[in-house]
Amino acid sequence: MLKSVRMTIATALCIILSIAGFSLPRPAAAEAPAYEFPFQNPGLSVEKRVSDLISRLTLEEKVSLMHQYQPAIPRLGIPAFKTGTEALHGVAWLGKATVFPQAVGLAHTWNPALIKRVGSAVGDEVRGFHHLNPAANGVNVWAPVVDLLRDPRWGRNEEGYSEDPFLTGKISAAYASGLKGDHPFYLKTVPTLKHFLGYNNETDRGFSSSSIDPRNMQEYYIKPFETAITEKAAYGLMPAYNSINDKPAILSPLLHTAVKNKWAGKHFFIVSDAFDPSGIVNDHRYYDNHEEAHAHALKAGIDSFTDQGENPALTKNAVTGALKKGLIAEKDLDQALANVFSLRFRTGEFDPDKRNPYSRLTENVINSPKHQKLAKKTAEQSIVLLKNSKQLLPLERRADEKIAVIGPFGDALYEDWYSGTMPYQITPLAGITDKIGKDRVSFAEGIEQSGFRSALTGKYVTAQDEKQPLSATADELKKRETFDLADWGDGIYTLRAQANGRYASLHEDGSVVPDQKQPNGWTVKETFQLEKQPDGTYAIKNTANGKYITAKKDGTLTASADTPLTAAEKFAKTVVKSAVEEAAALAKSADKTIVFVGNNPYINGRETQDRKDITLPPAQEELIKAVTKANPNTALVVTSSYPFALNWADRHVPSILYSAHGGQEAGRALADILFGDKAPGGRLTQTWHASIHELPDMMDYDIIKGKRTYKYFEDRPLYPFGHGLSYTSFRYHGLTVPFKSLKKGGSVTVRFKVTNTGARTGDEVVQLYTSPEFNTRVKQPKKDLKGFQRITLSPKETKTVTFKLKQTDLAFWDVTRERFAVEKGPYSIKIGSSSEDIRLVKRIPADGETIPKRNMSKKTKAENYDDYKGVRITEESKHGGDAVKTDTEDAWIAFHLASFQGEKRFEAAVSSSGGGEIGIYLDHPVKGKKSVH
Repeated sequence: MLKSVRMTIATALCIILSIAGFSLPRPAAAEAPAYEFPFQNPGLSVEKRVSDLISRLTLEEKVSLMHQYQPAIPRLGIPAFKTGTEALHGVAWLGKATVFPQAVGLAHTWNPALIKRVGSAVGDEVRGFHHLNPAANGVNVWAPVVDLLRDPRWGRNEEGYSEDPFLTGKISAAYASGLKGDHPFYLKTVPTLKHFLGYNNETDRGFSSSSIDPRNMQEYYIKPFETAITEKAAYGLMPAYNSINDKPAILSPLLHTAVKNKWAGKHFFIVSDAFDPSGIVNDHRYYDNHEEAHAHALKAGIDSFTDQGENPALTKNAVTGALKKGLIAEKDLDQALANVFSLRFRTGEFDPDKRNPYSRLTENVINSPKHQKLAKKTAEQSIVLLKNSKQLLPLERRADEKIAVIGPFGDALYEDWYSGTMPYQITPLAGITDKIGKDRVSFAEGIEQSGFRSALTGKYVTAQDEKQPLSATADELKKRETFDLADWGDGIYTLRAQANGRYASLHEDGSVVPDQKQPNGWTVKETFQLEKQPDGTYAIKNTANGKYITAKKDGTLTASADTPLTAAEKFAKTVVKSAVEEAAALAKSADKTIVFVGNNPYINGRETQDRKDITLPPAQEELIKAVTKANPNTALVVTSSYPFALNWADRHVPSILYSAHGGQEAGRALADILFGDKAPGGRLTQTWHASIHELPDMMDYDIIKGKRTYKYFEDRPLYPFGHGLSYTSFRYHGLTVPFKSLKKGGSVTVRFKVTNTGARTGDEVVQLYTSPEFNTRVKQPKKDLKGFQRITLSPKETKTVTFKLKQTDLAFWDVTRERFAVEKGPYSIKIGSSSEDIRLVKRIPADGETIPKRNMSKKTKAENYDDYKGVRITEESKHGGDAVKTDTEDAWIAFHLASFQGEKRFEAAVSSSGGGEIGIYLDHPVKGKKSVH
């Protein structure tokens, strides 16, 4: 195993300093109250208040405060405090609240100013819930998600913003800035970024390791976190479940070296994800006891442990044990608690309400009319027009024109795991009907309806109500015996009873009861697999417990059989209504048709589950084909948490709109876009691929060698990053860059004009990319986003757009010297409407460096290679540092443009485990001359 020697990274704890510029006015002497303790005095600095408070705590109290649910300390008047209110795109899990578009939909607006308003509204509602129950509804929010969308198969794609670190950083900073509020001292909420770092797979996430080399780390994965923190938008961070280079992320040295010591400065805390501290032992097997695990986490920078729900026993026992063993000292607890309490003071919980403007926010702000309007506007701006070849959209308002709305998403809205509960739902059908009237609209859900007859009893499965389990006891196939059989792809179906409109769901006793409004929960119990048997019947398996449905002679059904060959019941399926036949007939009878398809956020792609493919469910694909063939004037609306491979639709359907799940106002927003009251202006924040065959392995985190994202993808995408059309057209012209070169440490102002050359008002998202136009030392992005603006233009209106491009924006991570560097040479400034639709180009030379040859006489870290095969990055030791390990016998790493300066002797640090051989090649491992040491 090749391995490098690395200096030990110090894990010095962040020192709490005073807040410059944040001093509060002292109360007038006449009204100054008497304080029992100095920490209660809002006239003192945060640092003095924190120091005083911690000095009064006993060691036992300090230990108790290390858990997520910090108990009250009555003797000091300290109230209880809880970290972690979910607020990804609205307040989640606390009841009805305004539901905005999913996070990925927020990013599709490319409008940071709007997203800040959304964050502010969500922050208001967090405060509203806090007013109702301060102890249970905390103001520390676990949002936004800053993980980059490097692979569209990632189950949590809906929670992130973009595959691009620059765009993700700006949207993250905007949302977090809205959450925290604009007061110079008090925080509306405490935004906490998640999940740091390199987290893009759900399979084995609790113990998998993301291999990330220095260039990918510095140029890609840490960038958006750095942006949100250095812009003072976020005040907290949550490590990811996975390991980074074989070290659990919760123990990463970067928590100190980058986050606390370099980016955050004062008043910042790091909180673990749920069950992650115990996961160091239980999942990663990194330590064999919780005392060592918690001690390492605390010293790595964790300030608050989230584990075992409300039960603090494991945390208290682990921390107490670590203290007794001398693994940590009381001062380590003091530092962690100082980080937490510095922010608690800034939320205003210790101060009179009259001093804190956010204390005036009550439950009246929750789902206010103002927030409802904002939800609609945000949903409108998030919608992307992917295709409009025949200018089918916008639809006309002719009174005699009939519109057919078809598809499983035509009259449905879905919540996701981190969604709030929608106070009301405006579905697309409702929005369209409100827009043009019921007489012009017809609807078909486009879902097969079927009945199931038990082979054992000879009777049909029937549903009574949401309290009675399904049973095979009916003699005839009527409405109560009919189920909507929705295909969600990958062989997964739901059964919705026609009897009551509820989804069949598994109960603890194995019975199946139609009692759910939609699939839901941490474990989804409403999904089934239908396995066709040789005799044409079906065995039905519930995916939650993996058991097949069995039947007793009295008709009782339970999901309890292990295999379809044992006690599993066989069911004959009778199709009562064909989805395709009904939809095609309705499409033929209409002048124009709109087909609505998409994903259910709880099925086949969510937290804990990655997608296996990016194709639409077969039944939805079949529905699109049947409707389009029946009526060529068909528009397709895709509502999904992630990209789909819309290959057939792209070739045959005239118009395609895309939206993430848009929240409570999605239907009204879509109707406005469909009928031209608003023009679509959303843009894709990910590359849409034609097939998963264009993607490397899910666990390949090297976006450069793996040719991931628009930066490195070499084939033609289905839809490129930044893509989105409009109902009008725009002309780009007049590009000027006043300076002839980009000086070292300097900047240039890029100006150009955009004119609306069409007949409608529309939004354009102008994008600035750069590209090196010379042979760079290492492979650099073919295009790299450096700026964007969303602008609105009336017909014939012209606006001047200005970007500032800094010389340092062109920097890449030079592994030979472990720092950012700008290579000297010409660069192209590219202005366009997407990464593939470039309208203006200006070449400009940039001052910079000629990267010197790598000096091999100096100690060279193995992970700073230029190329490789069959290796992964691992940790050098539990104390820090990276190294390289091999995956295959023919593995190698290469150092290009190396200078030996007469050296004839080499030394290499090798792991003591495993053994092996190091070969040194002067050219290539296959072709070169080899010498073994």
